[in-house]
Amino acid sequence: MNNIHIPPVVKNLLIINVLFFVAKFVLQRANIDLDTLLGAFYFDSQFFNVWQVVTYMFMHGDFWHIAFNMFGLFMFGGVLEARWGAKRFINFYLITGLGAVALQMGVQAYEVYHITGSAVNNPVVIDIAANYVKLPPGLSQLDQATLFGIYASPMVGASGAIFGLLVAFGMLYPNTELYIMFIPVPVKAKYFIPCYILFELFMGVANRPGDSVAHYAHLGGALIGFILVKIWKDKNNDRFYTYYE
Repeated sequence: MNNIHIPPVVKNLLIINVLFFVAKFVLQRANIDLDTLLGAFYFDSQFFNVWQVVTYMFMHGDFWHIAFNMFGLFMFGGVLEARWGAKRFINFYLITGLGAVALQMGVQAYEVYHITGSAVNNPVVIDIAANYVKLPPGLSQLDQATLFGIYASPMVGASGAIFGLLVAFGMLYPNTELYIMFIPVPVKAKYFIPCYILFELFMGVANRPGDSVAHYAHLGGALIGFILVKIWKDKNNDRFYTYYE
C-alpha cells in the first residue's frame, strides 16, 4: 500500500467527497438535509439554487453510490491527472460534471414542456414537511408522477464526471485491458466503454418506471469528455504511461 501514489487533485477529490458523505448523515440528526441544499434540482424547481450545478458532484445517495464513483475516480483519474497535470485534470472533471447536469436538465425541460406546454413558470408547489403538493390540473397519474419527480428530486453524485474520465481513458488508452465484475476475461477499454455508453443511452431512452438513475447525466459527462479529449489531445504527452498504449 505504501507504493500506491495518488495524484494531488484525485486525492483531494476523494477526501472532499468522503467528507461530504459523512457530513450528510451527521447533519441529518440536526434535521439539515444536504441533498436538498447541495443536490441539483431542476432549474424551474422552487428548491433550485445556482450553486447546486457544482455542489451536486460532491453529494452521493448511499454507500455503494459513492464507493463505485470513488473507485472510478481512483482508477481512471490518477492516470489522467498524471498525463494532463493538475490544472487540466480539474478543469476536465468540473467541465464534464457541468455538462452532465446540463444535459440532464435539458432532457427534464423537454419532458416538462411535453407535459405542460412550458419548461418554466409552471404552477408546481411542493411542501414536503406539510405533505402538500400542487401540480397543474388535468394531468394523468403518470404525468403527475413524472412532474413531481423532476421538481422534487435532486440529482446527486459524481457519476457524470466519472463517465467523462471513463471516456477519456478509453480514447487515450484504448488497448488497456479492464477486468469487469462478472466477466471472467479482461476486456479492452475500446470495446467495453462504447458498450457501456450505449447501455446508458438505452436505459435513458427506455425511461423505465422506478429507475432513479440520471442516465442522461452520465451521457452528458461522456459527451463533454469526448469533445474535450478531441480538443486537448496532443502528441507531446504520448511519452506518459506508454504501457497502456
